[in-house]
Amino acid sequence: MEWFSTLSLALGSAWTSGINLYATVTILGLLQKFGATKLPGGLDALDNWWIIGVAGGLYVIEFFADKFPYVDSVWDVVHTFIRVPAGAVVAYAATNQLDSSVYIPAALIGGGLALASHGTKAAARVGANLSPEPISNWALSFFEDGLVIVGVILAVFAPMAIAIVLFLFVLFFVWFLPKVFRSFRRMFRAVGAYFRGEGFNDVAVR
Repeated sequence: MEWFSTLSLALGSAWTSGINLYATVTILGLLQKFGATKLPGGLDALDNWWIIGVAGGLYVIEFFADKFPYVDSVWDVVHTFIRVPAGAVVAYAATNQLDSSVYIPAALIGGGLALASHGTKAAARVGANLSPEPISNWALSFFEDGLVIVGVILAVFAPMAIAIVLFLFVLFFVWFLPKVFRSFRRMFRAVGAYFRGEGFNDVAVR
């Protein structure tokens, strides 16, 4: 069942990368660096202190950017083009020692899971930014950070558990998908208006 553990780690890490790529890379790197696990395939390169340091530094920046209304949505717009391909790369790197019939679909599914988790996160943030208080942004951000930590740990140490989590998430995402499309449209429109000096909320609610 080693292939199942590797595939679960690959897809679980791709999923958490869509929520917070930098936290995912930092945690994976630290787990291997301190001997808690042996990461499969190309992921073993993550235990390099330079990679851990850069990812950790970017996570600190994201930790604060993620707490402020509107700034978090701008950050999400930019990271639409970072988290999604990174999720595919993480899935590929974890499985590239397996047969091509495994690592190619794994990369495609990993990118899809990263897109789905990123889209869900971004949609939730757009909804939070339409509320008049900042508490919901902080609550969502801490919840997302905790979810990434738990998700990576499950992906590394509990392959069956993360497989169940991913299955339940896919079911939820199918139901949530129309809201994600609407929220993405509002998010890109509102962020553009924000940079033009228009009101974020006025544009986002259209």
